[in-house]
Amino acid sequence: RKLAKDEIDRRVRDAAKILGLEEFLDRKPKALSGGQRQRVAMGRAIVREPKAFLMDEPLSNLDAKLRVQMRSEIARIQHELSTTTLYVTHDQVEAMTMGDRVAVIRKGVLQQVDAPQYLYDHPSNLFVAGFIGSPAMNMVEATLARSDGGHTIEFGGYRLAVPDDVLASRPDLKGYEGKEVIVGIRPEDMEDAEMEPDAPTDHRISSSVFLREALGADVLVHFMIKAPVVLTEDAKELAHDVGAEAVEAAERGAMTGESEFLARLNPRTKVRKGEPLELVVDVHRLHFFDPENGRGIYGGDEEPDGSRSS
Repeated sequence: RKLAKDEIDRRVRDAAKILGLEEFLDRKPKALSGGQRQRVAMGRAIVREPKAFLMDEPLSNLDAKLRVQMRSEIARIQHELSTTTLYVTHDQVEAMTMGDRVAVIRKGVLQQVDAPQYLYDHPSNLFVAGFIGSPAMNMVEATLARSDGGHTIEFGGYRLAVPDDVLASRPDLKGYEGKEVIVGIRPEDMEDAEMEPDAPTDHRISSSVFLREALGADVLVHFMIKAPVVLTEDAKELAHDVGAEAVEAAERGAMTGESEFLARLNPRTKVRKGEPLELVVDVHRLHFFDPENGRGIYGGDEEPDGSRSS
């Protein structure tokens, strides 16, 4: 750019200070670690003092530990520079932890753009619901019923209450009374019934554990429910994105009429593989989708509109 040497030197040293590379300025690339080389690549962009950054999967070639480290580094640098940054990634964790707003794109079509937490709490459709969140949201076809005691959803021999506040926050849901809906339950919105002994009957589901994964901070429990797998086009595509095992599980469930569910439980749970399982569902956190088009059922203030930035 035909800048003066002292200006070039200033920019290089300023970028090196931001990136923590001051002591490595005299080293050749082969003498740097993978993380240091990644920071050097960022430095080349920073010295240009751009109005905006475009980062296209900058961490995809790094190992898991280094990705976590560089994720926080990039977030810190972006905060310090206050430069608008468009960051492209297939990693939802990167998107959720680094973005002020997250845009979910499917086959070149924008599905939803919102603040990370709102995206998680109010997915606009089945694709977003299944993509955001790890482990993925459990989905099942159910009937929305009304009785003297209020509204319920019924599936696989279970009956769960639909609280009045849920109906109030989703005005369009009332139009589905007596009809099929797709219900989404996140793994973290279920808990071992022994941890919540006072939970009412219509907040509970039961099964048996066929796989238990102890992760230290929590326990993942896999179980089956007697309800068909949700096989919308969105669900099929998500299964293919996840991999062959997910596709096989979906096809197996379609033949047997059963669905595999997963719950993330308190690490103090005593449930074991092969034993009966009773779970309490946080019915205030249920998600609802139209079975025909896969869109989230909202209405009113809850409708995702992409206008939120925090």
